[in-house]
Amino acid sequence: MSLSLNHFSIRTLDLEATRRFFETVLGLTVGPRPDFNFPGYWLYSGSHDSIANATVHLIGMDPDDASGLKAYLGDRDVASLRGTGAVDHVAFFATGLAQMLEHLRGLGIAARQRTVPNIGLHQLFLDDPNGVTIELNYPAAEQAALGP
Repeated sequence: MSLSLNHFSIRTLDLEATRRFFETVLGLTVGPRPDFNFPGYWLYSGSHDSIANATVHLIGMDPDDASGLKAYLGDRDVASLRGTGAVDHVAFFATGLAQMLEHLRGLGIAARQRTVPNIGLHQLFLDDPNGVTIELNYPAAEQAALGP
């Protein structure tokens, strides 16, 4: 198995101000993002040709309709979105999906699984003992090889 840091995500009620901050202060640029059912931006450091460069994922929270976000990533109390409470999850690129699934089963750890539309990633979401969500991104081909 190999791991490398992929991105971090921030949930925000002020999506545009957060985008401007990362563009202006860090020089990141808005690039391609899958067609999720919630607002957001993927901010890239470098070329937009590789999702490996999408280092900051901004997740817009619509207090009037959070259904798409809630269905995909789960619900969060808006009051908790200050300081590090706004960090939604930490993600790693990984290999060895079958081995990880077996490992997690042996540890009795439940993982939520999804395949991201349009970019060939299969994801596992785990919660650490502090409630921090850890996302593991595998090539979708590894999931396809496991079958239904």
